[in-house]
Amino acid sequence: MHLRTLAPPSGAAAVPDSRGINLHQADPTLGRLLTLYLPPDLVLHLAPHLDRLGALAGGALEALALTADRNPPVLHSRTRRGEDAQHIEYHPAYREMERLAFGEYGLAALSHRGGVLGWNAPMPPAAKYAITYLFVQAEFGLCCPVSMTDSLARTLRKFGDPALVARYLPALTSQDLDALSQGAMFMTEQGAGSDVGATAVMAAPQPDGSWRLTGDKWFCSNADAELAMVLARREGAPPGLKGVSLFLLPRSLPDGTANRYRIVRLKDKLGTRSMASGEARLEGATAYLVGDPAAGFKQMADMVNNSRLSNGVRAAGLMRRAVTEALFIAHRRVAFGQRIADMPLMRRQLMKMLLPAEQARSMVFQTAEALRRADAGEEDAYALLRILTPLLKFRACRDARRVTGDAMEVRGGCGYIEEFSDARLLRDAHLGSIWEGTSNIVALDVMRAVQREGSLTVLAAHIRAQLGNGAVLPEALPALERTEGLVIAALDDPALARQAASALYHLASAAALAWEAERLGMPERLAVARLVLRHRLLPRDPLDPEPSTEDAALAPLLADPGALAGMAA
Repeated sequence: MHLRTLAPPSGAAAVPDSRGINLHQADPTLGRLLTLYLPPDLVLHLAPHLDRLGALAGGALEALALTADRNPPVLHSRTRRGEDAQHIEYHPAYREMERLAFGEYGLAALSHRGGVLGWNAPMPPAAKYAITYLFVQAEFGLCCPVSMTDSLARTLRKFGDPALVARYLPALTSQDLDALSQGAMFMTEQGAGSDVGATAVMAAPQPDGSWRLTGDKWFCSNADAELAMVLARREGAPPGLKGVSLFLLPRSLPDGTANRYRIVRLKDKLGTRSMASGEARLEGATAYLVGDPAAGFKQMADMVNNSRLSNGVRAAGLMRRAVTEALFIAHRRVAFGQRIADMPLMRRQLMKMLLPAEQARSMVFQTAEALRRADAGEEDAYALLRILTPLLKFRACRDARRVTGDAMEVRGGCGYIEEFSDARLLRDAHLGSIWEGTSNIVALDVMRAVQREGSLTVLAAHIRAQLGNGAVLPEALPALERTEGLVIAALDDPALARQAASALYHLASAAALAWEAERLGMPERLAVARLVLRHRLLPRDPLDPEPSTEDAALAPLLADPGALAGMAA
């Protein structure tokens, strides 16, 4: 193919800048996918809200996020008169992002009650995650408190005493920031990270039915939240998990006095700098038992799994933002007389970024739909949710680290400086593989779902149904049989857990992509599904000089997002 030689722009004009791009309009695939996963009237209702959020995420919200990242929270332990009264000072940019997330878009409320964004009923998970997917493309850190507030409300409703729910749920789901109670999760201790059975914080019963908590929590994100779920060991309880109970810890007691715990210091973190994470010392703090005292970890796992799903959503959003930035640059950066988007190696690099981003997006909506069905009590839906959630958290969060790094490389030297979004995306992406369980822990949790919930049988049946038992993507069926064998082998040899979890993720995402392609008439998604199989599952000789076989169907995915969003070239 003959390409005409382009004269490169000079000076600042040579540096593409996507500031002001509408990230919703730049990604028309999102709207198409929502027609599969949401009812038509809700899709229509959400469209203008998503469009406005897309403009904010590429403009004002992005500017707020950059400012908040450069101005992290500050802990003040005393007043200027010497009073022992703690507070965390946040930059006004963070407060404005809170107003948008908790207030205007009601991200912590819309799954729990009607009235958010003018919709008269609680929205299904796919709606919440679609909004989160756009929001996180500008700001990751705040989405942690949003997720924990939403997840705490869910766990409290499921397991809490009715009086406790009545007292605290309205504030957790408020869109009025003056009335809002944000949520947090205080689990981690210095000697008890993933090994929750080693929890050392002690809980002593009180005559009024409350409990007194004593000890240190080592990593408390959203450290000054009004409410936190806390794991603690009951006095006289047996060792291990059976002795660990779940408690609700309020920052202020019902009479308005401060509870007896303090933040020792804030963490100096690689990423999510806008949000306060700290160490807390519980000094006889009053807390309330949640649910069965012998099932504390099992109940907390409900909150953790909801947070793991949210973590996967955020990883998918980070990858989409990275891909959008890379495509925007590639279509505008001129080198050696060509747009770099027309260079074969760059097109290959863009596809290697796009592949995991599209896999993660499909898996987000598949998992959200499984959550909706599980909450409705549909048969086998919980077993499906139970395996899809750790699969998404395990693989998408790892992929996000690589995709955001590759996007930085597309921008070149400018991507390495903090004035653009690339460095912040990369820093934030590294949290996903650690928060709510490291990769090893989550891969083993996939195996636990297979053993305890029979999830492999349910997932395999789900994949076969999406493939039409071979009518769509027939080459996937032999890979499915081999993957099932690998998972069974991993049950006996835990060292295979990561390999087996990756294979399941790639297979499930390829099936989902093919299913979406069939129903939406989108051949580009089928082409991506085939690439997933070819490059992630099927045997390949790494020394075979396989020629590039980029399918013409992929062109819509490699299009200029600036042109799609109506920006001048």
